Amino acid sequence: MRIVIAGGHGQIALRLERLLATRGHGVAGIIRKPEQAEDLRAIGAEPVVLDLESASVADVAAVLEGADAAVFAAGAGPGSGTARKDTVDRGAAVLFADAAERAGVRRHLLVSSTAADPDHPGDDVFDVYLRAKGQAEVHVRSKTALDWTILRPGMLTNDPGTGLVLLAESTGRGPVPRDDVAAVLLELLNTPGTAGLTLDLISGSVPVADAVRAVAAG
Repeated sequence: MRIVIAGGHGQIALRLERLLATRGHGVAGIIRKPEQAEDLRAIGAEPVVLDLESASVADVAAVLEGADAAVFAAGAGPGSGTARKDTVDRGAAVLFADAAERAGVRRHLLVSSTAADPDHPGDDVFDVYLRAKGQAEVHVRSKTALDWTILRPGMLTNDPGTGLVLLAESTGRGPVPRDDVAAVLLELLNTPGTAGLTLDLISGSVPVADAVRAVAAG
């Protein structure tokens, strides 16, 4: 497969790119800063320098042309203000889905957040973040041309992955290592039966492959 990942230098994306490359898949990571390119090359990924906050749908569709799947793993990141929560966590996700539709890339994964809600109240940065993520989810779900899956991880940690998770429509709050989020994304890419699902993810007791198979089976 060839997979294109938005937010290619993010902590989850770098982990997923390494997993994909070691399994022989072609993987391209969209990055904003040219100086990030060597980090992607070092793990076997192709860097594509493109600013999703200023790119057009046509720009992104050109990158996605011929891909088998698209993964949106971008985020404004900690320390960013409310404006970039809107332009990245919502705006770039909307752009990426529109571009995937234009390029004919059906398989689409969106990394969202536990408690994402398009109507979440409040004006603090985290409130705006949850609202932006929720609005991005609504837009992706509206795309009938996409076989989308939305993954909503809990509190992200840099602890070593355990390979054991709880993956369900609703899990409640909890932490999850970024290693395990990347492992679940890899398994979702290999499991088309998860299309149309919105899934919470936290640490648990079920091996990743079994957890994904269980939700795909309904």
